[in-house]
Amino acid sequence: MVNVTTEIIINCSKMKVAEYAANPDHAPVWYDNIDSSEWMTPKPLQLGSQVAFRAKFLGKELAYIYEIVEFISGEKLTMKTVQGPFPMETTYTWTAININTTKMTLQNKGEPKGFSKLFSPVMATMMKKANDKDLKKIKGILENQYILGQEKGD
Repeated sequence: MVNVTTEIIINCSKMKVAEYAANPDHAPVWYDNIDSSEWMTPKPLQLGSQVAFRAKFLGKELAYIYEIVEFISGEKLTMKTVQGPFPMETTYTWTAININTTKMTLQNKGEPKGFSKLFSPVMATMMKKANDKDLKKIKGILENQYILGQEKGD
């Protein structure tokens, strides 16, 4: 079992962070390993929505479909694979530190099939490193949008 939790502080309102992060269309922008996302069910995002992702991880091309199993707008999003190389659950949570500062937490847990159990600690380390990089990327995107919005008077 792999269970990796990462978090970051983003200088942006909780609603802006949550709206951006919860939109599957943005995943290829802020996740380095995700190449594409495709809605399998009609928009908007809701309980039961399904999204197909194509990604690369550890030199392997991965195709998988996530289903939204918990969604509390602006608070929490949990999705589980319904099709893919190994069962995985991804959860985002957003916590307001103050009006313009948010803690975003990203948790991935699952059982990577096709890899030996001895490889799980290595996989967890690599996932944590990738998640840290992705959270830094979303932080940069959102903080730059926030700064640009402030300059424009939004």
